[in-house]
Amino acid sequence: MTEKFYFDTSIWLDFLENRDEPNFSKGMWAKKLIKKIIKEGNRILFSDNNFLELINNGYLEFEIEEFLSTLKPIIIPIEATEKEIGKAKDLCQKCSPIFAFLSILKFQQIKYRNFLITKERFTKTRCSPRFNCKR
Repeated sequence: MTEKFYFDTSIWLDFLENRDEPNFSKGMWAKKLIKKIIKEGNRILFSDNNFLELINNGYLEFEIEEFLSTLKPIIIPIEATEKEIGKAKDLCQKCSPIFAFLSILKFQQIKYRNFLITKERFTKTRCSPRFNCKR
């Protein structure tokens, strides 16, 4: 059975920028993970939210599309529905940005039955650029 993985944008940034920390080679880890996914015939979900966050981190659309084209056989593009975005915006205004961010991830995890890959420690300030959360 093919497994599906959703990478938090920080994992994509590690992959693209070969980011490292002392005693932790994040870029190498991300590349090894992608190679393992390819070798095992699994897939990676790439969301519209990943796209927006990469844009907010200074990447141009054509750069994102170019790197995705090299991974095309394993990439599954996904988009949040208007209903999911509306619910996340509502949670963002009523609760905190972290609830908005996590709700979209949870909606997509349920819909696509995937594993979330992240190294983030979620904080109250984490929010997708699409939600315009109060901080």
